[in-house]
Amino acid sequence: MKNVKAVELPETLAFRLGLLGAFLTDRFSTDVSSLGLKPKHAGLLNALAANGPTSQMEMAQMLRVAPSLVVALADHLGSLGAIERLRDPEDRRRQNLNLTSHGRALLRKCLDAAQAIDAETTADLTAAERTDLHRILGTLADRLGLPS
Repeated sequence: MKNVKAVELPETLAFRLGLLGAFLTDRFSTDVSSLGLKPKHAGLLNALAANGPTSQMEMAQMLRVAPSLVVALADHLGSLGAIERLRDPEDRRRQNLNLTSHGRALLRKCLDAAQAIDAETTADLTAAERTDLHRILGTLADRLGLPS
């Protein structure tokens, strides 16, 4: 028998990305909590900025979450004045979520927080390494059908 070195869990991509993701999510959560937001709120704001007015059901599909979570997120964002619910003119039973100017300002602050975390996290990388990291992560996200 060959003497094969066992792969340690921390050497796997799944474990490393999971650990990094949890760390970065915690940091981002801390930074946006001062705005009264959680990362999922920022995700909903970003999706509205990218797609325009969107029904709650379509938003749930985009974010890959339960419709009830979108309702809860939208309720909170509505209480902050970040979004508004508008009746769909083509189907009065459906409500579309719409980003307000205050929502755009909150999203900008979320982006600023994320960019600061990015800069701190990648400070020891060269510009080429940062470019490679973004490209590779984008490729992986695309293959999984995730936003990139």
